[in-house]
Amino acid sequence: MTNEATINQEVMTTQEVADRLVELCRMGQLEQAQKELYANNAVSIEPKGSPMEITEGFDGITEKGKQFASMLEAFHGSDISNPVVAGDHFSIAWTMDATMKGEPRQKMEEICVYEVKDGKIVKEQFFFNR
Repeated sequence: MTNEATINQEVMTTQEVADRLVELCRMGQLEQAQKELYANNAVSIEPKGSPMEITEGFDGITEKGKQFASMLEAFHGSDISNPVVAGDHFSIAWTMDATMKGEPRQKMEEICVYEVKDGKIVKEQFFFNR
């Protein structure tokens, strides 16, 4: 027998996923965003030469986030653009003002591109100068 609640549960659109991700990230709830919006088999891609160029799976992505947080000495704020959606993809511009351990305070700017399938983020890719 099929669970009727599962049948009636609507899959989020790419726009809805994008809006929710931006909402949670602006509130600083990155772990909640990952739990709620990422597929178990999601892939994360950083620029070539990054310590974790390709990270696969939900557990790997959450661990990558924890490692980044552990490198922060101080977080001074961020600005996240509204999402731009096209089909199964969306992008945001993310500017972060932070002090990394052992480094001077800096402004980090990146473009984040996401792919959505069946209402979940299956791929994220970040573009920034190293």
